[in-house]
Amino acid sequence: MAKVTIDGIEVEVPNGSNVLQACEAAGKEVPRFCYHERLSVAGNCRMCLVEIEKAPPKPFASCAYPVADGMVVHTDSPMVRAARRGVMEFLLINHPLDCPICDQGGECDLQDQAMGYGSDHSRYEENKRAVNDKDLGPLVKTVMTRCIHCTRCIRFITEVAGVPDLGATARGENMEVGTYVEKALGSELSGNIIDLCPVGALTSKPYAFVARPWELTKTDSIDVLDAVGTNIRVDARGPEVLRILPRLNEDVNEEWLGDKSRFALDGLKRRRLDRPWLRENGKLRPASWEEAFGAIARRMHGVAGAKIGAIAGDLCDAESMLALKDLMGALGSANLDCRQDGAKLDIGRRDFYCFNSSIAGIEEADAILLIGTNPRREAPVLNARIRKRFLMGGLQVGVIGAPVDLTYKVARLGEGPQAIAALGQGGEGFAGVLAAAKKPMIILGQAALARADGAAVLAAAWQLAVSVGALASDWHGFNVLHHAAARVGGLDLGFVPGPGGRDVAAMLDGSMEVLWLLGADEIEAARIPASTFVVYQGHHGDRGAARADVILPGAAYTEKNGTYVNTEGRVQRGFMAVFPPGEARPDWKILRAFSEVIGKTLPYDDLEALRARLAQVNPVFSRVGFLPRFGCSDHTGPRGDAGAVGAAAFGEAIGNYYQTDPISRASATMAACTQEIASPALLAQPRAAAE
Repeated sequence: MAKVTIDGIEVEVPNGSNVLQACEAAGKEVPRFCYHERLSVAGNCRMCLVEIEKAPPKPFASCAYPVADGMVVHTDSPMVRAARRGVMEFLLINHPLDCPICDQGGECDLQDQAMGYGSDHSRYEENKRAVNDKDLGPLVKTVMTRCIHCTRCIRFITEVAGVPDLGATARGENMEVGTYVEKALGSELSGNIIDLCPVGALTSKPYAFVARPWELTKTDSIDVLDAVGTNIRVDARGPEVLRILPRLNEDVNEEWLGDKSRFALDGLKRRRLDRPWLRENGKLRPASWEEAFGAIARRMHGVAGAKIGAIAGDLCDAESMLALKDLMGALGSANLDCRQDGAKLDIGRRDFYCFNSSIAGIEEADAILLIGTNPRREAPVLNARIRKRFLMGGLQVGVIGAPVDLTYKVARLGEGPQAIAALGQGGEGFAGVLAAAKKPMIILGQAALARADGAAVLAAAWQLAVSVGALASDWHGFNVLHHAAARVGGLDLGFVPGPGGRDVAAMLDGSMEVLWLLGADEIEAARIPASTFVVYQGHHGDRGAARADVILPGAAYTEKNGTYVNTEGRVQRGFMAVFPPGEARPDWKILRAFSEVIGKTLPYDDLEALRARLAQVNPVFSRVGFLPRFGCSDHTGPRGDAGAVGAAAFGEAIGNYYQTDPISRASATMAACTQEIASPALLAQPRAAAE
């Protein structure tokens, strides 16, 4: 540790830190444009100038200058103030004065720092330069005349996202940031450069000229468009969600957010269900709640519980799934399932279906094996964490599955489950890497589980984890990566077939007289026979609603208070940002009201009582926001014969990243991304060389 004095305050910082970090440790604010703690140091904006005693009498860029023991730093001396004013004057000589029409207005670092550190006049009398705007696709809007060449966007796209689409051409005043050959950005994390840009050069294209930040109501929530559980902030004005931004959570998403989660919000107001519907004579007509509930009650009357089934979708909150499970239990039905894709998950123990190493634990791994998963599509933020660990050095990644570009170098070990058994036999190559690793990780994806031999693949992967030492008292290296936000919560609640119950595939074969779909839109609705009475409860007129006999309008995730469990088993809560449209209501309230109509009243009247019931069903729901990390002392594997794996290659769980759920399928922005970015060849080119 080095002792450094900052404006008379002595602090200790780790050796290798820079002066700017020491200033932050001392609580001193140092302005900056190019520096970002998660990116490499560029040192090109020169705004973070400080004065250092016993050094040459000139200001130093604190972001690029290392600390030394005994160093004395001044952050507000006359020399520093004059130097910062000069730098700000240079930054502004070509910057257009278009703050009134700039979407960055009110959130602009250049505005704030010009006010705090700039001069009150400029001596620049020459003609200002102008730069042509670049077309970066349907998500990022550019006004490149505003660019101050901080290169944050270039460094993020290259280093964090791993898709080096952006770069700089020419030098000096002629320097321009762009894509060399004009093209849309190909990264699933490209929207983060909007947050990183300190000026208005890069802004959100769908959000252009929509609102000012002081007009918005800001609500903390949890993203549900994948299973990472990214912490987000929902910005709304009146009844409409206008913007979704990431929140800082070092253990889950750091400060990044996937493009689908950020930009699919326009799907929240399209194709919405805002009133009950009832099918009569083959056609749906608007109905009242009383009519809808009455029709369901009449159809259910006299039907045995064994003939009633319920399927929960991928975006459901835990409260609604528990209410539906309790309702089905009151009706005598054990036909429940939250696995729309038919994944063969074992709920015997929680570590059979969770990401046990934790997302932050990826940074501790020294070998990772990916089985039947493409984390770049299924969980872009988690994939960025793997890339981050890869760039630290000392990590080798092996892949069993389809050849895709994951943005880091990988060893291709095969495309089918038989490669798992080969690794377990040891030897050279990646088998030796796993055996020698101190903290190996195995990540099993849904493409490996949602197949006929899924249970066998799960057992084989667990067996491999045992054989390579991935399960130890201080390290749990067996991980299941989900892409459905509701999946782990549903498994924690036991929303799976009970004794004698039927799973999704069996419920679609015609044995059910009544089928309740709770936001279930990823099933093969065409398989449901005409004789089955289908109740669809959800927020979008998607696949499930098209087959329904009765439609009950629910609330989307931004319109209700809900509990969600991410892929690592972390319980988190989102909060209501706007009210549901029309007559739509939170799902658990709909189920509670219907239970009263049929005389099976659920035993909770408010959210607090329902959450107490959640904790009663599974104590993990009382542990909100905190994820304890456990080792693994019990090596007993999940049910399934590891020797019964098939020979078929693993497919991909997600074909088109931009359209995976009712919200993103209703989004015009995601449709534009699908057309412009998600071509069949995209992401299909394996990376040939290391970084």
